[in-house]
This record gives sequence, C-alpha cells and structure tokens, in this order.
Amino acid sequence: MSLYVMSETSSELVDSEGEVSAGQIILGLGNPGERYVATRHNVGFRVVEELARRRHLRLESIECNSLVAEDNGLLLVAPQTFMNRSGYAARCLQERRGVASQAMLIVYDEIHLSLGTLRLRPSGSPAGHRGLESILESLGTDQVPRLRLGVSGEEGPPAGDRLVEFVLEPFREDEKTRLEAMILRAADACEAWASEGAEMAMQRFNGPPPD
Repeated sequence: MSLYVMSETSSELVDSEGEVSAGQIILGLGNPGERYVATRHNVGFRVVEELARRRHLRLESIECNSLVAEDNGLLLVAPQTFMNRSGYAARCLQERRGVASQAMLIVYDEIHLSLGTLRLRPSGSPAGHRGLESILESLGTDQVPRLRLGVSGEEGPPAGDRLVEFVLEPFREDEKTRLEAMILRAADACEAWASEGAEMAMQRFNGPPPD
C-alpha cells in the first residue's frame, strides 16, 4: 500500500512513488431507505446532501453501491450498503478513483457528543462506531479523516441495549432547530477540510456550536 504525504509545493497528496491522489471524497454514513431518513444514525447522509444542494447536484448516479455526485474533483458519496458494510463502498471507490485514504473524509453520527458538537480528526480508532470500523478495516489503515457529529441529548446517551434503538430513532421536535444548524455547520467544516486542510478545519469547527 502506498504511503501518501503532503506535497511541499502544493496541498495535493502525493504517494511514495510521486503519484498525486486523484481528487477528494466526502463520504457520509447512514442507512438507505425511507425508514431511516430522519434518524440520528443518518446525519452523515444529511451533510452530504447539503453539500450536493450547495453545488446544485443530485446524489443519483450509482457507483460502488453508492449514490454519488461529482464536482471539480470532489466526490460526494452516500453508501447504500447499510452502515455496518460501509467499508465496501470506501474501498471500491478508493481503488477506482485512485484517492488516498487521507483524501477521504468520513462524516457520521457520534452518540458520545452532545447535539450540535463537531469533532474532526485526521486519524484514529473507530471508537465503537461500526460504520467507521468497517471502513478502516477495508482500507487497512486508521489514517482516514473523520468528522463526528454529536447526536446525543442533554441527558447523554442511553445505556445498554437502549443505545441501538436510540440511534435508529428520529430526532425529537425540540431538537430539530439545533439539528439543522449542525448540518449546515458540518457542511461548512467539510468545505474547509476540502479547501484548507484538516488542521485549519479543526481549529475553526471543533467543539460545540457558537452561542
């Protein structure tokens, strides 16, 4: 597997043999189907849809069992393989598109962060998230940027078996204003990651929403 590093003369990712990574991917995690559209587990899809809306694109082309839309070297992706099998789409798209793992941003829900909080990191463990775990296993590396979106209520995440039910539930009516604000702010963070890099995006967007 090639090792990718930042070019000294540009913001492009260059592998150990001097080949440039072909574009970027922003991949939002969720479950396909009407049943899951409004659930906490599908906020990754919501962010990718917002990014497509800003570019006047539709996520309607099919590639690697995913809905995709492309704009100027940026590929927006919503895998249709269900959350726990998201690794297939990530690996398939990486191989077909020649994109470095470090040029792929994974966007997904985080039950251990309060609603509205964002946390972008360039690498790390999946921390129990099955969708990200599938991707890291399929790509064979933990050097994959990820943007976590807080979906927990003020009371924190439920314990035990209730946790699975919780992420597959829709947001409460009193949470929807904060949810919509988070989706917009997360899309802004994705834009910053794509144009300015992870460090700048982390400085600007990590943490709870501004007052």
